[in-house]
Amino acid sequence: MVGWALLADSIPLYPLYALLFADTGLTDAEISALFAIWGAVGLAAEVPSGALADRYSRRSCLVVAGLLQAGGFALWVTLPGFAGFAAGFVAWALGGALISGAQEALLYDGLAAVGAEEHYARVQGRVVSAELLSQVPATLAATALYALGGYPLVGWVSVGVALGASAFATLLPEPARTDADDGGDGDGYVATLVGGVREAAASRPVRTALVAAAVVGGFDAVDEYFPLLAQDQGVPVELVPSAMLVIAVAGAAGAACGGVAMRLPPWALGLVFGGSLVLFGGSGLLGYPAGLVVVAVFYGLYCLVLVVVDARLQERIDGSARATVTSVAGFGVETVGLVFFGVWAAGGPAAIVGVWLLAALALPWWLRARPLR
Repeated sequence: MVGWALLADSIPLYPLYALLFADTGLTDAEISALFAIWGAVGLAAEVPSGALADRYSRRSCLVVAGLLQAGGFALWVTLPGFAGFAAGFVAWALGGALISGAQEALLYDGLAAVGAEEHYARVQGRVVSAELLSQVPATLAATALYALGGYPLVGWVSVGVALGASAFATLLPEPARTDADDGGDGDGYVATLVGGVREAAASRPVRTALVAAAVVGGFDAVDEYFPLLAQDQGVPVELVPSAMLVIAVAGAAGAACGGVAMRLPPWALGLVFGGSLVLFGGSGLLGYPAGLVVVAVFYGLYCLVLVVVDARLQERIDGSARATVTSVAGFGVETVGLVFFGVWAAGGPAAIVGVWLLAALALPWWLRARPLR
């Protein structure tokens, strides 16, 4: 799973696609519309795709996701323009939705099949760490490939990497499914979808953990502002990409410690989350390089909390629709992310820290309900 995550996120186009749109001649409004299409399709497909993973195959969802993303990047290269970019974003959004929920469920149930579910946080922490560390080869490859062949070469290599991730996913082990797991009849998909949503809404331990996952996960929208924060702190423009890699590596280190952090009681986890927010808020008072270091420490602590909250959710899910329930959390994360953008636009970092400090105070209460097992 770690190898798949590293390959799936090492896409050279990631650091450059916004520039591709601009250099093709799209206006800021058109680029914003593309991002809106991407987000809307992802939100609409999030929970239904989780039910697909539960009803049929989590591994197959990861395989198809890679094919969809490869197709999306191919559209960007062969049909540069608003329509081609929009179609590519639709394919990418559908692929992302297929991964969300399916990856966590595949890992947790795979560990549970061999009686090792208590190691989920440690392994998932490594997966998240790999996703963050993949920014390093992606950025280096983007720079080298663009120098050699411009956007077309970057795009076709990205297609190849996505296809490679799809092929790698076929090698991931998946526990055998029973008729009960699959729904067992022609109406199995609908029954799975309804059952997963019902568990998310009706089970108090699951419901409170879902709220925690959505609120904490939604804060990850902060990474969209890291380049602006670095610029405000005085980081030279030419060093901003390197600064982003420093922050990503710190996040990877924090995520990798998720297994150890599972020992923390809920009140301590809330304290770590709150402390990280204070660090983030205080980083704006410092210049470069001290401010960058503080942001990196914040992000490491935040990623640690993120992994633990996800693990607490997984241990509370009791039914067979694990991917569906996790996708409900993913829907919540995306929705809270939109709230994050609104709060930032209204009050900047100070407002963000104030609002999410309230979430840090509530986090121990959200996680205090005992697991169902």
